[in-house]
Amino acid sequence: MSTALQVTDLHKTFTRGDQRVDVLRGVTFSLNQGQSLALTGPSGSGKSTLLHLLGTLDTPSAGAVAIDGHNPFALAAAELAHFRNRHIGFVFQNHHLLPQYSVLENVLVPTLAFPTAGTDHRARALDILKTIGLADRIDHRPAELSGGECQRVAVARALINRPRLLLCDEPTGSLDQTTAATVVDLLFQLHRSEQTVLITATHDLELANHFEQHFALREGTCVAP
Repeated sequence: MSTALQVTDLHKTFTRGDQRVDVLRGVTFSLNQGQSLALTGPSGSGKSTLLHLLGTLDTPSAGAVAIDGHNPFALAAAELAHFRNRHIGFVFQNHHLLPQYSVLENVLVPTLAFPTAGTDHRARALDILKTIGLADRIDHRPAELSGGECQRVAVARALINRPRLLLCDEPTGSLDQTTAATVVDLLFQLHRSEQTVLITATHDLELANHFEQHFALREGTCVAP
């Protein structure tokens, strides 16, 4: 099985005036297609920073990230935006749905940035929404949905472009226990069917136990929990 994600000696340092904060100090790991990883650690340990680097939303201070053998940070800004749109999906703690758009329209938003001729995105969106049990809610606005339903729509949106890498930052943090369990079950169902590389940052150790691999971020690097 080929390596889908390779992270090598990744560092991230923030500076403000004379202050220097080393958040990540040499993170190294690799994941194959279809594998999953949970990242845990206290607030401020660097979980979100690491996700932002993997998602190419920020650039590392040192080290390398390779997605399917490609170094996204070698791309020009426009090419990087295209790469991110096609290869990386994001699910955050808050669903960030656009309130003025319907469920179906929200799921289709990522397809609008770089239209692909001959691709029936609407059919795929409808298929995912059926899988997650929202086929009868496609014309509803986010305000008409529960928190768990909104988060399911966010998962569908993240998967619409068939990304290689699915990154989730506290995806159940704003949900009650029962609703969170439902969202987790659907997340893993879609992860398995789509064969994504799934990486989730969470404080929830019970959620982390669902993943094939589990690292804790301590002193800027990944260690066994």
